[in-house]
Amino acid sequence: MGATGLSANPTEYRERLLTQTDEQLDAWTAELLRDVAKRRGVAKVVTDFRKTARLDEAGLRRVFARGGGAPQTVGSDAAGHLMVPTISLHFLVPGLRAEVADARDRLVAYLVASFDEIVYV
Repeated sequence: MGATGLSANPTEYRERLLTQTDEQLDAWTAELLRDVAKRRGVAKVVTDFRKTARLDEAGLRRVFARGGGAPQTVGSDAAGHLMVPTISLHFLVPGLRAEVADARDRLVAYLVASFDEIVYV
């Protein structure tokens, strides 16, 4: 096993992720969203999640609300970065599952793109 406990590199990590249950992927994604927000900030998490989940601003707002997040809590910081409350980041996971047919692939993409973050945490 590599530094992440699951694999030595992103390619192997992706292969191992694909063998996991949806429940496990969802749990790991929600934990990663929270952990990275603590270290790097919510704006970084939202930006990275939007990129790998292929969501525009409206899409992220829909996903957040579909997952159980309060729509009125989505906003922007002083620099114009889209923000959601840190304690509500986990709503993005069930929301993505509810909103798009290929949510599993998008969650795996987020986890793989965050491979270096996982090694750090």
